[in-house]
Amino acid sequence: MAVTSDSASDTATVSAGAAPGPAASESGLGELCVLMKLGEIVLKGSNRKLFERRLHNNIRNAARGLGEIRLTQRGAGVIILRMPGASDLEVAELAERMRNVMGVVWVHQVRRVAKDLDAVTDIAVRSLAGRDGSFAVRARRRDKRFPMTSSEIAGSIGARIKEVHGLPVNLKRPDNTVFVEVDKDEVFVFNDGIPGQGGLPVGMSGRGLVLMSGGIDSPVAAHRMMRRGLKVDFLHFSGMPFTGPESIYKAYSLVRQLDRFQVGSRLFVIPFGKAQQQLKSSGIERLQIVAQRRLMLKTAEALADDLKAQALITGDALGQVSSQTMENLTALDDAVDLPILRPLIGMDKTEIMDQARRIGTLSISELPDEDCCTLLTPRQVETAAKIPDLRQIEKRLDVEEVAEHLVSTAQLHKPSFLGGAAPAEV
Repeated sequence: MAVTSDSASDTATVSAGAAPGPAASESGLGELCVLMKLGEIVLKGSNRKLFERRLHNNIRNAARGLGEIRLTQRGAGVIILRMPGASDLEVAELAERMRNVMGVVWVHQVRRVAKDLDAVTDIAVRSLAGRDGSFAVRARRRDKRFPMTSSEIAGSIGARIKEVHGLPVNLKRPDNTVFVEVDKDEVFVFNDGIPGQGGLPVGMSGRGLVLMSGGIDSPVAAHRMMRRGLKVDFLHFSGMPFTGPESIYKAYSLVRQLDRFQVGSRLFVIPFGKAQQQLKSSGIERLQIVAQRRLMLKTAEALADDLKAQALITGDALGQVSSQTMENLTALDDAVDLPILRPLIGMDKTEIMDQARRIGTLSISELPDEDCCTLLTPRQVETAAKIPDLRQIEKRLDVEEVAEHLVSTAQLHKPSFLGGAAPAEV
């Protein structure tokens, strides 16, 4: 049987199989638990413990309501979650939640087996019962005190699987794979994993406020900033009283969907229709869109000050619509002192839609509603707004006072993907 080994990482590849099926659980051969592998966090040097502490807290929040969770950090890049007495379905639910925790790169459902080759081999053999196609065993020995090398472990298990099931070996592209990882106190046996979100733990980079329009772009922008460690709140401007509540329902649904990535989301809704009408009545015509966006940003900045948020986040993408020119974006930056983060700035619509589909927000964003940004839209939109002109309009309308009044009308909602009360802030 062919075997390949990488002595530097002590990993080996041999023909073998996938994770254990129900029989393993019924026979009591091994407890099913969740193994998670980290990415960027392991590169944080002396600050790594801070990132791990935040990640552990986020994991516990994401597991709310599932029962007792025992978390163990294994070295710099591996976390084990155990649920004593839980069924396989409950462990599967835990794994599904963990795939949404920022900072986790891979999630595996694994069997936790004693450091005995016969027991490990039995689990591996059972895992391929009833399966067709080729197989491979990939072994990794994190505990170098274990008497067998990775190659020897993989070869022994692979030989037994071939003997019992008669499946062909394929080291390059197997149909079925069994992974065996030897740790300090036990061995983990598992199938393929599910990819996580990667990035950094939410909350590690501070707090931001997302201007949530209800369209396709802003939810993707929010997700990308969560992935960089920002804890975000959401602000939605509705067209009420001149529109119905449909856009609020959409914003609520979008925030609820995004809440699975951070847990404890807050949505603030501000009726913006009268302020838009006031701008329209001032005769600004082509500057209507830029002027109302500046007012939104000023209002968001005032709210962010109350929330201790350090940045505003928008779904702007350069050139995507006629108002998103460099001149207009520069004019928007001038409206506030807080930094405006635009994580989609260089993306095209197809890329943004693909990401929206992946995070589960696209179908919600495509629901019909009357967006406040299209309310009272002029026939022609200014593409090169002049900052002095905008400042003069704002001085005449005393927009600072208007922004403060708008903040006072904000309504707070707490859309929760998991349901129940939000977790305490850390």
